Amino acid sequence: MRKPILVLATAALLLSGCTQETQNKLGRAVQNWTGTDGVLEVYAGEKVVKRFLKIDKISTAMGTSDSSPRPYRFGYGVLDANLNGVKDAGEKKVYFEFSDYSTPYVFYEQPK
Repeated sequence: MRKPILVLATAALLLSGCTQETQNKLGRAVQNWTGTDGVLEVYAGEKVVKRFLKIDKISTAMGTSDSSPRPYRFGYGVLDANLNGVKDAGEKKVYFEFSDYSTPYVFYEQPK
């Protein structure tokens, strides 16, 4: 009984000593391992013009030679062609990219 409590206390102590960025990276690592049922909505004004479903993660593109972040993100998800929020027959998983700076978007976990 004492061993699990000791392990949890040690983990909590180690996490409290980490920077916010390190904590975020650990959280993303756990989320990448467990998966997310994310939704990405792209807007034109107030209207949703594209929706992608069943996204595990969105990544920031990195430069090949300089390893610096690029101004766009990418991922894989099911294109919701009719914007009904459900994967219908014929809607397939696709690769997508969008700009960090000029694309109004919302990414959220699909409510159950």
